Amino acid sequence: MGDKLEKTEFTREDRAQYRKKVKRCLEVLERMLQENRFEKHRKLIGLEIELNLADDRGHPRMMNEEVLARIASQDFQTELGQFNIEVNVAPHKLVGTVFSELTEELRTSLNYADRKANELGGQIIMIGILPTLMDTHMSAENFSRNARYALLNEQIINVRGEDIHLSIEGVEKLQTSVSSILPEAGCTSVQFHLQVDPEAFASYWNAAQAAVGAQIALGANSPFLFGRELWRETRTVLFEQATDTRTEELIAQGVRPRVWFGERWIGSVLDLFHENVRYFPALLPLCEDEDPVDVLEHGGVPHLRELRLHNGTVYRWNRPVYDVARGKPHLRVENRVLPAGPTVVDTIANAAFYYGLVRTLAEEECPVWMRMSFSAAAQNFHTAARHGIDAELYWPGLGTMPATELVLRKLLPMAYEGLDAWRIEPAERDLYLGIIEQRCLTRTNGAAWQSRMFHYCYETKRMDRIEALETMTRRYSELMRGNEPVHTWPVD
Repeated sequence: MGDKLEKTEFTREDRAQYRKKVKRCLEVLERMLQENRFEKHRKLIGLEIELNLADDRGHPRMMNEEVLARIASQDFQTELGQFNIEVNVAPHKLVGTVFSELTEELRTSLNYADRKANELGGQIIMIGILPTLMDTHMSAENFSRNARYALLNEQIINVRGEDIHLSIEGVEKLQTSVSSILPEAGCTSVQFHLQVDPEAFASYWNAAQAAVGAQIALGANSPFLFGRELWRETRTVLFEQATDTRTEELIAQGVRPRVWFGERWIGSVLDLFHENVRYFPALLPLCEDEDPVDVLEHGGVPHLRELRLHNGTVYRWNRPVYDVARGKPHLRVENRVLPAGPTVVDTIANAAFYYGLVRTLAEEECPVWMRMSFSAAAQNFHTAARHGIDAELYWPGLGTMPATELVLRKLLPMAYEGLDAWRIEPAERDLYLGIIEQRCLTRTNGAAWQSRMFHYCYETKRMDRIEALETMTRRYSELMRGNEPVHTWPVD
């Protein structure tokens, strides 16, 4: 979504041409699958992490353009708000000591970027929602200076035809209206990519959908928004509401939201792309010159840019990705459910748990999606987002139980099994999954620590609400830089 943009206005003809081109791309994708044209047997993973820029008080700092100019690396890019940047990690083979390698690379990269932010009087904070983010920051002037973001905002608001209403009830309640999608910039996430063979895609996507409840329960890190304590992973419901193109009437009619968990298990990656075309009109109807049929018939690899752009405006929590690398097409599952942070080592522990668990779930003889309804998986997702590590989740054969018990009894052993299947070094496996185990035993993740620290400042130290949020954010930033797992963080 950060690509440069030349066209900023669209006609009815543009939309008709784009719809035709997307369908043509989909036909080509189907043909490529039938003709076995995809790269296989390369088990690669990749990471993207969205970050917040803050000042020395912990408040959002609108400076991404200046910071990126100082960083001067293609690994770092803009995001929706001027207080956001994103770092992309190059693909790695999922084997051996990959998680320690990722930890070292990320720490080196983020420390460098943080030094550059420091030169401009700022700092980088890796957190799901910056606790000091307020509705006063939701001004149109705080969009990143990239025409595509402004255009996306304009298209969503025009389709909706009215302001966006945010209504979130958790520990406290938030009711407010906004005139842009900028609140979505408050949602900073980590995205795990996994390249899979086409015939295995459905199994891995279904497995990822089944895993999301446990992922969020363990990794929740977004309990505050606009000064209020809401869901443990408020980021999910904020993202759903801040980019919703539907009015109340369309919601009542059952029109699908663009931020979407989905509604069924799949049998092929084509199921997801067909749903995109069937349910979602174009937001950015930009057509390229490439004729994918012509490219394919001449032995080339089509980029299917219209299909990919359209897919990029349907915000699934587990998104299908078609891409071309080294001149070869491939498919990836992009897991988007987790917030950024709290530390690099926590992030990589989350990755180890995810990659291990989905491997085992995807390759079970009697897979979980044949024993659990899709609606149960969706309910797990929303329950975990609301309650975090205190959530109670459903699992077939076990019923409903505390998320921590489910992970310790059932899912963590599966993650160990999966990492062994990926041929991860045993010491590596034990180190990172041990962090997950300790989170369960101490019942502490990022959201739990933030809440405890806030209440300590607000109730015990008698600070006012804003001062308590600032103090908690500064302390979070200090501990984040120490890179000790969040379950070890003190509240003081």
